Amino acid sequence: MMISGRAGLAGVVGWPIAHSRSPQLHGHWLRRYRIDGAYVPMSVSPDRVEQALRALPLLGFRGCNVTVPHKRAALTVADTADAFAMRVGAVNTLTVGVDGALGGSNTDGFGFLESVRTGAPTWRPPAGPALVVGAGGAARAIVAALIDAGVPEIRLANRTLSRGKDLAADLGGPIVPVAWKERSAAADGAALLVNTTTLGMDGQPPLDLELTPLPVAAVVTDIVYTPLMTPLLSDAAARGNPVVDGLGMLLHQAVPGFATWFGVEPTVDAALRDAVLAG
Repeated sequence: MMISGRAGLAGVVGWPIAHSRSPQLHGHWLRRYRIDGAYVPMSVSPDRVEQALRALPLLGFRGCNVTVPHKRAALTVADTADAFAMRVGAVNTLTVGVDGALGGSNTDGFGFLESVRTGAPTWRPPAGPALVVGAGGAARAIVAALIDAGVPEIRLANRTLSRGKDLAADLGGPIVPVAWKERSAAADGAALLVNTTTLGMDGQPPLDLELTPLPVAAVVTDIVYTPLMTPLLSDAAARGNPVVDGLGMLLHQAVPGFATWFGVEPTVDAALRDAVLAG
């Protein structure tokens, strides 16, 4: 990786940020494509996020990724935002224009779909319903992407039913809110099961979901990637379901930002996964 006085600068803003694997991800691409540039983690408290993002053009940054808890705030700070970001109410990628204006986009939905298509190439959106667990920010992007891809029905199970209903009202489309106690039954006939919660992450309890009603051909995916094989994915794989871990979403969502900031369309491959996991 080359860094000169003309280096292109980008980074990731979050609070906290030490856990982020984005620096390893983008650092691998910078080295691979021999780009004069740097990608840095930036820990910014919520009360300073607007000030920090507004400073990006002044500091010579070409843009940045935005992670929790700043994605909604980034939408309000952005001077412009694409239609998908406006629809889901969050920005995860900022680009500094030639005039210094901040353009916001949300690539989480794109990253999710690319991850599933790569990890389970036989899956087709029209194949059947999807059961999505959780109704937070990640769920909003994933559900919107599934709607756009042509999934015929999206069963949305959340601990608080009203939150699921609010998401359905906001996004429209074929969303069916499901009461938490009915989450396992809602897997009946599904072609895709998605966990968008932190349940199953290191330090968190596993997702309590009975897989018996789920067809064995259904794809099971989890946006958690620490560990790569969550209890949900392990249980699904043991019964024969194709599974897709959460790392792919992180890798694929990074592609559009890197291409915009550094002028190279990067490749997501095994070498990238290894570099991120090793970091």
